[in-house]
Amino acid sequence: MKLIKDTDKLKDACEKLAAHPFVTVDTEFLRDTTFWAKLCLIQMADPDGNEFLVDPLAEGIDLAPFFTLMDDERVVKVFHAARQDIEIFYNMNGSLPHPVFDTQVAAAVCGFGESVSYNQLVKKVKGVEIDKSHRFTDWSRRPLTDKQMRYAAADVIHLIEPYQQLAGMLEENERTQWIAEEMKILTSEDTYRMEPEDAWKRLKMRARKPRELEAMKQLAAWREREAQSRNVPRGRIIKDDVIYEVCVQQPDTPEALAHIRALPRGFERSKNGEAILDIVRSVKAMDDKALPKMPKAERRAQAHPAVVDLLKVLLKQVSEDKGVASRMIATSDDIDAIASDDNADVAALSGWRREIYGDAALRVKRGEIALAVDGSKLQIIERIRD
Repeated sequence: MKLIKDTDKLKDACEKLAAHPFVTVDTEFLRDTTFWAKLCLIQMADPDGNEFLVDPLAEGIDLAPFFTLMDDERVVKVFHAARQDIEIFYNMNGSLPHPVFDTQVAAAVCGFGESVSYNQLVKKVKGVEIDKSHRFTDWSRRPLTDKQMRYAAADVIHLIEPYQQLAGMLEENERTQWIAEEMKILTSEDTYRMEPEDAWKRLKMRARKPRELEAMKQLAAWREREAQSRNVPRGRIIKDDVIYEVCVQQPDTPEALAHIRALPRGFERSKNGEAILDIVRSVKAMDDKALPKMPKAERRAQAHPAVVDLLKVLLKQVSEDKGVASRMIATSDDIDAIASDDNADVAALSGWRREIYGDAALRVKRGEIALAVDGSKLQIIERIRD
């Protein structure tokens, strides 16, 4: 088995793959010590089982033919748990593969369970146990061994049959449109675009005052830009708890900054320390009128616990009847929201989820349908009104 290491051979391979209705795709990457994932290997296979391994680290290779294939509307790109792979392609090329089919999402819709792993899916469909001995391999090291390359190729070869079976099940059960809705989200730029100015939204801590909130926004944005430009994890710049402590204490001198325990000794005299102090000083100097308004806490009418429990029972029954993982249909937060608001802005009240569950949940609340026990089976029945 050989790696494709030059652009001409990559172009030939992608032209061959483009002649097929679908290709299976996977990647191997590292991101433990970087902000941006380092793409180390690309694996592809055609429906006939021919595999192609591409070395994106090879000197002089241009991945343009690969990205052309990813953009080819005539070819379905099949992934399992595609989000990280697609994020890498988007950050490298500024475009998103299309059309895409994610077998993990499809498996949840077809009754294989929630977030089924690649290994579990292949075992259920093909009865094959995938070798995971190289799961934690450093894929950036060269040369790759034959065993490593066989392991990598297996991830796309064994994906062919599950894709074909899942696609057939979706067609047979008239659920193709369900997956189309999910893939639209998966291939939306909004799913992957994160501006530094929005980085504060990732933080789990909450500011208590407008000046703290402004400091949090500026510190998170600064850290995001630094991490991106230096290509290091965010925590290598400063950790989340440091941002929180700075926002609360707002130190504006090196001596005050040195009192933050989570910072290493001498940090207050570093370049990063100076940047943090500059941000704090600028925030302190802002006029109160220029500070952001505190977000209003979402106030939702408290639903009766019995209503929530009833909707959970309904979800369990719908999940079993339709053979769809329950969390794929509605989350606990969705149920809480629906229980208190018929117009809640949740996924369970839109698209295919509303079709199989959301509308029924609203009808249960209105007393238009009821849940009844028939022997050992729960039934959803229409209520006859006088």
